[in-house]
Amino acid sequence: MTDLRISKMEDPPELQIIFKADPSLETQFLKSTKVASVKRTHVCDICEKTFSQKNTLVLHIRTHTGDRPYHCQVCGRGFSASCSLKKHVRIHTGEKPYKCNDCGKCFSQNSHLILHMRTHTGDRPYQCSLCEKRFSYSSSFKKHMRIHTGEKPFRCEVCQKSLSDNSALKQHIKTHTGEKPYQCEDCGKSFSLSIDLIRHIRTHTKETPYHCEVCARSFSVNSNLRQHMRTHTGETPYPCDICGKRFSRNSTLVRHIKTHTGDRPYTCEICQKNFSQNSHLIRHMKIHKVKPVAIDKTV
Repeated sequence: MTDLRISKMEDPPELQIIFKADPSLETQFLKSTKVASVKRTHVCDICEKTFSQKNTLVLHIRTHTGDRPYHCQVCGRGFSASCSLKKHVRIHTGEKPYKCNDCGKCFSQNSHLILHMRTHTGDRPYQCSLCEKRFSYSSSFKKHMRIHTGEKPFRCEVCQKSLSDNSALKQHIKTHTGEKPYQCEDCGKSFSLSIDLIRHIRTHTKETPYHCEVCARSFSVNSNLRQHMRTHTGETPYPCDICGKRFSRNSTLVRHIKTHTGDRPYTCEICQKNFSQNSHLIRHMKIHKVKPVAIDKTV
Protein backbone atom coordinates (compact mmCIF):
# COMPACT_ATOMS: atom_id res chain seq x y z
CA MET A 1 0.00 0.00 0.00
CA THR A 2 1.33 3.44 -0.93
CA ASP A 3 2.29 5.61 2.05
CA LEU A 4 0.09 8.70 1.90
CA ARG A 5 2.28 10.63 4.33
CA ILE A 6 4.26 13.49 2.79
CA SER A 7 7.83 13.40 4.06
CA LYS A 8 9.30 16.46 5.74
CA MET A 9 11.75 16.86 2.85
CA GLU A 10 8.81 17.53 0.54
CA ASP A 11 7.44 20.39 2.65
CA PRO A 12 7.94 23.82 1.06
CA PRO A 13 10.43 26.04 2.96
CA GLU A 14 7.67 28.36 4.23
CA LEU A 15 5.80 25.36 5.72
CA GLN A 16 8.97 24.08 7.37
CA ILE A 17 9.30 27.42 9.19
CA ILE A 18 5.67 27.24 10.39
CA PHE A 19 5.99 23.61 11.50
CA LYS A 20 9.18 24.39 13.42
CA ALA A 21 7.37 27.14 15.34
CA ASP A 22 4.38 24.89 16.11
CA PRO A 23 4.89 21.11 15.55
CA SER A 24 1.17 20.43 16.19
CA LEU A 25 0.36 22.21 12.92
CA GLU A 26 2.43 19.66 11.00
CA THR A 27 0.31 16.84 12.45
CA GLN A 28 -2.88 18.59 11.40
CA PHE A 29 -1.45 19.24 7.95
CA LEU A 30 -0.47 15.60 7.45
CA LYS A 31 -3.92 14.41 8.52
CA SER A 32 -5.66 16.75 6.09
CA THR A 33 -3.24 15.75 3.31
CA LYS A 34 -3.93 12.07 3.95
CA VAL A 35 -7.69 12.61 3.75
CA ALA A 36 -7.34 14.64 0.58
CA SER A 37 -5.09 11.98 -0.99
CA VAL A 38 -7.56 9.11 -0.49
CA LYS A 39 -9.16 8.16 -3.79
CA ARG A 40 -12.94 8.47 -3.88
CA THR A 41 -13.60 5.55 -6.21
CA HIS A 42 -17.18 4.68 -5.19
CA VAL A 43 -19.71 6.68 -7.19
CA CYS A 44 -23.46 6.99 -6.63
CA ASP A 45 -25.25 6.13 -9.89
CA ILE A 46 -28.15 8.42 -8.98
CA CYS A 47 -26.50 11.73 -8.06
CA GLU A 48 -22.83 10.97 -8.96
CA LYS A 49 -21.59 11.85 -5.48
CA THR A 50 -18.31 10.04 -4.72
CA PHE A 51 -17.18 8.18 -1.59
CA SER A 52 -13.91 6.67 -0.40
CA GLN A 53 -15.56 3.63 1.20
CA LYS A 54 -18.16 1.25 -0.19
CA ASN A 55 -20.20 1.03 3.05
CA THR A 56 -20.55 4.83 3.07
CA LEU A 57 -21.90 4.65 -0.48
CA VAL A 58 -24.40 1.95 0.57
CA LEU A 59 -25.71 4.19 3.38
CA HIS A 60 -25.93 7.13 0.99
CA ILE A 61 -27.93 5.21 -1.61
CA ARG A 62 -30.58 4.56 1.05
CA THR A 63 -31.27 8.33 1.13
CA HIS A 64 -32.47 7.90 -2.46
CA THR A 65 -34.27 4.57 -2.14
CA GLY A 66 -35.78 5.12 1.31
CA ASP A 67 -34.59 1.64 2.30
CA ARG A 68 -34.64 1.11 6.10
CA PRO A 69 -33.45 -2.45 6.83
CA TYR A 70 -32.92 -1.95 10.58
CA HIS A 71 -36.14 -2.19 12.63
CA CYS A 72 -36.88 -1.53 16.28
CA GLN A 73 -38.29 -4.68 17.92
CA VAL A 74 -40.31 -2.57 20.36
CA CYS A 75 -42.17 -0.12 18.09
CA GLY A 76 -41.29 -1.36 14.60
CA ARG A 77 -39.74 1.90 13.42
CA GLY A 78 -37.21 1.44 10.60
CA PHE A 79 -33.76 2.99 10.16
CA SER A 80 -31.27 3.17 7.30
CA ALA A 81 -28.23 2.69 9.58
CA SER A 82 -27.62 0.35 12.52
CA CYS A 83 -26.13 3.21 14.57
CA SER A 84 -29.39 5.15 14.22
CA LEU A 85 -31.34 2.14 15.48
CA LYS A 86 -28.96 1.80 18.43
CA LYS A 87 -29.59 5.44 19.42
CA HIS A 88 -33.35 5.01 19.02
CA VAL A 89 -33.52 1.91 21.24
CA ARG A 90 -32.27 4.03 24.16
CA ILE A 91 -35.64 5.83 24.07
CA HIS A 92 -37.25 2.54 25.13
CA THR A 93 -34.52 1.33 27.51
CA GLY A 94 -33.88 4.73 29.12
CA GLU A 95 -30.15 4.15 28.74
CA LYS A 96 -28.11 7.37 29.04
CA PRO A 97 -24.43 6.45 28.79
CA TYR A 98 -23.07 9.97 28.24
CA LYS A 99 -22.55 11.88 31.49
CA CYS A 100 -21.70 15.55 32.04
CA ASN A 101 -18.65 15.82 34.30
CA ASP A 102 -19.74 19.26 35.52
CA CYS A 103 -23.31 18.62 36.73
CA GLY A 104 -23.76 14.84 36.43
CA LYS A 105 -26.65 15.04 33.97
CA CYS A 106 -26.82 12.06 31.61
CA PHE A 107 -27.76 11.83 27.94
CA SER A 108 -28.66 9.09 25.47
CA GLN A 109 -26.52 10.55 22.70
CA ASN A 110 -23.04 12.04 22.70
CA SER A 111 -24.20 14.88 20.45
CA HIS A 112 -26.75 15.88 23.12
CA LEU A 113 -23.98 15.97 25.73
CA ILE A 114 -21.86 18.20 23.49
CA LEU A 115 -24.76 20.64 23.11
CA HIS A 116 -25.43 20.53 26.87
CA MET A 117 -21.78 21.35 27.68
CA ARG A 118 -22.28 24.75 26.08
CA THR A 119 -24.59 25.69 28.97
CA HIS A 120 -21.51 25.37 31.20
CA THR A 121 -18.84 26.79 28.88
CA GLY A 122 -20.98 29.57 27.41
CA ASP A 123 -19.71 28.58 23.96
CA ARG A 124 -21.75 30.15 21.16
CA PRO A 125 -20.20 29.04 17.87
CA TYR A 126 -23.00 30.29 15.60
CA GLN A 127 -22.86 34.01 14.81
CA CYS A 128 -25.27 36.11 12.78
CA SER A 129 -23.37 38.04 10.10
CA LEU A 130 -26.03 40.77 10.08
CA CYS A 131 -26.36 41.71 13.76
CA GLU A 132 -23.42 39.70 15.25
CA LYS A 133 -25.66 37.96 17.79
CA ARG A 134 -24.27 34.56 18.79
CA PHE A 135 -26.03 31.26 19.49
CA SER A 136 -25.17 27.96 21.15
CA TYR A 137 -27.32 25.85 18.82
CA SER A 138 -27.68 25.78 15.04
CA SER A 139 -31.48 25.48 15.40
CA SER A 140 -31.60 28.74 17.38
CA PHE A 141 -29.36 30.39 14.81
CA LYS A 142 -31.58 29.30 11.89
CA LYS A 143 -34.68 30.51 13.73
CA HIS A 144 -32.99 33.88 14.39
CA MET A 145 -31.99 34.34 10.73
CA ARG A 146 -35.67 34.25 9.78
CA ILE A 147 -36.07 37.55 11.66
CA HIS A 148 -33.79 39.15 9.07
CA THR A 149 -35.00 37.25 5.99
CA GLY A 150 -38.68 37.37 6.91
CA GLU A 151 -38.96 33.69 5.98
CA LYS A 152 -42.05 31.96 7.39
CA PRO A 153 -41.98 28.36 6.10
CA PHE A 154 -44.58 26.90 8.50
CA ARG A 155 -48.18 27.44 7.36
CA CYS A 156 -51.43 26.88 9.24
CA GLU A 157 -53.75 24.66 7.16
CA VAL A 158 -56.81 26.25 8.77
CA CYS A 159 -56.26 29.97 8.11
CA GLN A 160 -53.13 29.86 5.90
CA LYS A 161 -51.19 32.06 8.34
CA SER A 162 -47.42 31.57 8.00
CA LEU A 163 -45.04 31.40 10.95
CA SER A 164 -41.27 31.36 11.32
CA ASP A 165 -40.90 28.15 13.35
CA ASN A 166 -42.73 24.90 13.98
CA SER A 167 -43.25 25.50 17.72
CA ALA A 168 -45.01 28.78 16.96
CA LEU A 169 -47.24 26.94 14.48
CA LYS A 170 -48.22 24.35 17.11
CA GLN A 171 -49.11 27.12 19.53
CA HIS A 172 -51.10 28.96 16.85
CA ILE A 173 -53.16 25.87 15.94
CA LYS A 174 -54.53 25.81 19.48
CA THR A 175 -56.26 29.13 18.75
CA HIS A 176 -58.40 27.21 16.26
CA THR A 177 -59.01 24.07 18.30
CA GLY A 178 -59.74 25.98 21.51
CA GLU A 179 -57.65 23.42 23.39
CA LYS A 180 -56.60 24.65 26.85
CA PRO A 181 -54.95 21.74 28.66
CA TYR A 182 -53.07 23.84 31.24
CA GLN A 183 -55.18 24.81 34.29
CA CYS A 184 -54.34 27.01 37.25
CA GLU A 185 -54.83 25.15 40.53
CA ASP A 186 -55.54 28.40 42.39
CA CYS A 187 -58.35 29.90 40.30
CA GLY A 188 -59.18 27.23 37.73
CA LYS A 189 -58.38 29.39 34.71
CA SER A 190 -57.16 27.35 31.70
CA PHE A 191 -54.56 28.13 29.07
CA SER A 192 -53.56 26.71 25.70
CA LEU A 193 -49.83 27.14 26.38
CA SER A 194 -47.83 26.03 29.41
CA ILE A 195 -45.80 29.27 29.34
CA ASP A 196 -49.03 31.29 29.67
CA LEU A 197 -49.98 29.24 32.74
CA ILE A 198 -46.55 29.89 34.28
CA ARG A 199 -46.93 33.62 33.67
CA HIS A 200 -50.45 33.57 35.09
CA ILE A 201 -49.38 31.78 38.27
CA ARG A 202 -47.00 34.66 38.97
CA THR A 203 -50.05 36.94 39.27
CA HIS A 204 -50.91 34.84 42.33
CA THR A 205 -47.39 34.40 43.74
CA LYS A 206 -46.21 37.93 42.81
CA GLU A 207 -42.95 36.29 41.71
CA THR A 208 -40.67 38.52 39.59
CA PRO A 209 -37.65 36.37 38.72
CA TYR A 210 -36.24 38.60 35.95
CA HIS A 211 -34.07 41.43 37.31
CA CYS A 212 -32.63 44.48 35.57
CA GLU A 213 -28.87 44.70 36.25
CA VAL A 214 -28.93 48.47 35.74
CA CYS A 215 -31.72 49.65 38.08
CA ALA A 216 -32.62 46.41 39.94
CA ARG A 217 -36.25 46.57 38.79
CA SER A 218 -37.76 43.08 38.47
CA PHE A 219 -40.33 41.52 36.16
CA SER A 220 -42.51 38.43 36.05
CA VAL A 221 -41.89 37.86 32.32
CA ASN A 222 -38.55 37.81 30.52
CA SER A 223 -39.95 39.68 27.50
CA ASN A 224 -40.93 42.57 29.79
CA LEU A 225 -37.35 42.72 31.07
CA ARG A 226 -36.04 42.85 27.48
CA GLN A 227 -38.43 45.68 26.67
CA HIS A 228 -37.42 47.51 29.87
CA MET A 229 -33.70 47.23 29.05
CA ARG A 230 -34.32 49.33 25.95
CA THR A 231 -35.12 52.28 28.23
CA HIS A 232 -31.48 52.07 29.31
CA THR A 233 -29.86 51.20 25.98
CA GLY A 234 -32.07 53.38 23.78
CA GLU A 235 -32.45 50.48 21.37
CA THR A 236 -35.31 50.87 18.87
CA PRO A 237 -35.34 47.66 16.77
CA TYR A 238 -38.82 48.13 15.24
CA PRO A 239 -38.79 50.58 12.28
CA CYS A 240 -41.85 51.83 10.41
CA ASP A 241 -41.54 50.87 6.72
CA ILE A 242 -43.61 53.90 5.72
CA CYS A 243 -41.94 56.84 7.50
CA GLY A 244 -38.82 55.30 9.01
CA LYS A 245 -39.70 56.16 12.60
CA ARG A 246 -38.34 53.57 15.06
CA PHE A 247 -39.81 52.10 18.23
CA SER A 248 -38.60 50.06 21.19
CA ARG A 249 -41.70 47.83 21.20
CA ASN A 250 -43.48 46.02 18.39
CA SER A 251 -46.88 46.85 19.92
CA THR A 252 -46.03 50.55 19.71
CA LEU A 253 -45.06 50.12 16.06
CA VAL A 254 -48.38 48.37 15.33
CA ARG A 255 -50.30 51.28 16.89
CA HIS A 256 -48.19 53.77 14.94
CA ILE A 257 -48.81 52.07 11.58
CA LYS A 258 -52.54 52.64 12.09
CA THR A 259 -51.89 56.39 11.86
CA HIS A 260 -50.81 55.74 8.26
CA THR A 261 -53.43 53.15 7.31
CA GLY A 262 -56.36 54.71 9.13
CA ASP A 263 -57.27 51.29 10.52
CA ARG A 264 -59.74 51.49 13.45
CA PRO A 265 -60.51 47.94 14.59
CA TYR A 266 -62.00 48.83 18.01
CA THR A 267 -65.73 49.62 17.85
CA CYS A 268 -68.03 51.01 20.52
CA GLU A 269 -71.03 48.65 20.77
CA ILE A 270 -73.28 51.51 21.88
CA CYS A 271 -72.69 54.23 19.28
CA GLN A 272 -70.62 52.26 16.71
CA LYS A 273 -67.77 54.78 16.79
CA ASN A 274 -64.43 53.26 15.76
CA PHE A 275 -60.99 53.68 17.33
CA SER A 276 -57.45 52.79 16.34
CA GLN A 277 -56.43 51.78 19.88
CA ASN A 278 -58.17 49.79 22.58
CA SER A 279 -57.16 52.37 25.21
CA HIS A 280 -59.01 55.05 23.23
CA LEU A 281 -62.15 52.90 23.19
CA ILE A 282 -61.95 52.37 26.96
CA ARG A 283 -61.62 56.12 27.50
CA HIS A 284 -64.57 56.74 25.16
CA MET A 285 -66.81 54.27 27.04
CA LYS A 286 -66.76 56.60 30.04
CA ILE A 287 -68.96 58.96 28.00
CA HIS A 288 -71.65 56.29 28.07
CA LYS A 289 -70.92 55.65 31.75
CA VAL A 290 -70.18 52.01 31.00
CA LYS A 291 -67.46 50.25 32.94
CA PRO A 292 -64.70 49.23 30.50
CA VAL A 293 -63.95 45.53 30.21
CA ALA A 294 -60.28 44.65 30.63
CA ILE A 295 -58.83 42.48 27.86
CA ASP A 296 -56.66 39.57 29.07
CA LYS A 297 -53.85 39.42 26.51
CA THR A 298 -52.37 36.23 27.98
CA VAL A 299 -55.17 34.07 26.56
